[in-house]
Amino acid sequence: MSICHYIDMNKAEILKEFGKNLRAERSRAGLSQDELAEKMGICAGKHIGTIERGETNPSLTTIVAVMKALDVSFDKLFEVKK
Repeated sequence: MSICHYIDMNKAEILKEFGKNLRAERSRAGLSQDELAEKMGICAGKHIGTIERGETNPSLTTIVAVMKALDVSFDKLFEVKK
């Protein structure tokens, strides 16, 4: 499903869906949270964990850093699986 499905979701659902996609892509790349954080140039892997659990709203620059570090598209990170 496309990103358009995010329109019908509340904030918590959006953050959880993004976090689930991030975790899947990070796992697919074979990276730990700390390794991904290092590739992104941030100091704490636990920040990745808060994003994956939907506990924090990542900034646009963080999302772009994730895309670069994992070599994934915007669409892949925002894919809705229903």
